[in-house]
Amino acid sequence: MSLLEHPIARLDGTESTLGDITGGKPALLVNVASKCGLTPQYTALEQLQADYAAHGFTVVGLPCNQFGGQEPGSSEEIAEFCSATYGVSFPLTEKIEVNGDERHPIYDALVQVPNEKGEAGDITWNFEKFLIDGDGTVVARFNPGIQPDDDLVVQAIQQLIA
Repeated sequence: MSLLEHPIARLDGTESTLGDITGGKPALLVNVASKCGLTPQYTALEQLQADYAAHGFTVVGLPCNQFGGQEPGSSEEIAEFCSATYGVSFPLTEKIEVNGDERHPIYDALVQVPNEKGEAGDITWNFEKFLIDGDGTVVARFNPGIQPDDDLVVQAIQQLIA
């Protein structure tokens, strides 16, 4: 099964697939959390959305509560926080698990891909980023500490949408 074919609900509970959410276009998949020290990355993620949406690119936030319980809210609370605090316009999915026995199938595929340091395996923290092309092929993986507006991320997006 292609990465894009995996079922995943949108934050509002609407059943979907990753392909429906991305529209079959390049995307940056990010496991997000509202109460994390890295939560301010929402600002740069929203800027990427604004800068590249016209080029057929989207950011997709995948809320996760596995790291320090930093995404404890309901879907409604997550949506309200993201909208009111960061003006998030990119799509968000249902809350999922990214590691362990209950890991979402999307992340079964993603964790096989090495990051910028050549390391594959479990998600290390909130805001780990995966750049995929329109076919769902993972092009790059970035550690949580790499800011969304870092040259590594921006150049990878620009190459993908060129």
